[in-house]
Amino acid sequence: MTSYLFEFIGTAMLILIGNGIVANIVLKGTKGSDSGWVGIALAWGIAVFIGVFISADVSGAHLNPAVTVGLATAGKFSWYLVPGYIVAQILGAMMGNFLVWLTYKKQYDTTEDQGAILATFSTSPAIRSPFWNFITEVIGAFVLVFGVFYIAGGSFGEEVIKLGALDALPVALLVMGIGFGLGGPTGYAINPARDLGPRILHTILPLKGKGGSDWGYAWVPVVGPLVGGVLAAMAFLCIGA
Repeated sequence: MTSYLFEFIGTAMLILIGNGIVANIVLKGTKGSDSGWVGIALAWGIAVFIGVFISADVSGAHLNPAVTVGLATAGKFSWYLVPGYIVAQILGAMMGNFLVWLTYKKQYDTTEDQGAILATFSTSPAIRSPFWNFITEVIGAFVLVFGVFYIAGGSFGEEVIKLGALDALPVALLVMGIGFGLGGPTGYAINPARDLGPRILHTILPLKGKGGSDWGYAWVPVVGPLVGGVLAAMAFLCIGA
């Protein structure tokens, strides 16, 4: 249960800081509107650092179903624990975005751009092409999970691979690099919980003039990262073997 709790806490911190920067940039009446993409990529890296550092020594700091499924596919994490980890991550993501909403409540009340409001919860593509958007998310998650295997000291011994607190910085840099290099087409969800939990919250929160939650696109940032995580595990096993 403690591992689940820290997955919840770590993911909540990840989303609070990560989507907090998005809200600071795109909502009306904030002081961070000139931060741009550089600010987003840097802040998401910092968000990962905080979430991983807090949860690493207790839960292994997956904070992402693609990482959890990838580790389980590689035989380095128990499938028995996977459902609980994913539920904790989704709920943590919802809590993190709920705190973003509380922080920027007055800005949400004055923002009329429905797309900007949704952007503070979930991702959307720059050019909508579901197949190619899916491919982008697969590639981004592959890079993330494949990198995590080696940052965590990827070996084939008896020990379960997990991130330690000292791995927080390299993982943060990895996510930052993905944001700068691969994030443009889709906003780089690379994490099903990061997108699905907040999208659910967008649906249920009483946001003024929020518009739809774009559920037609929602499968892309969920399925794409999971596929990328499994492919990364398979590549790791093949190379390691």
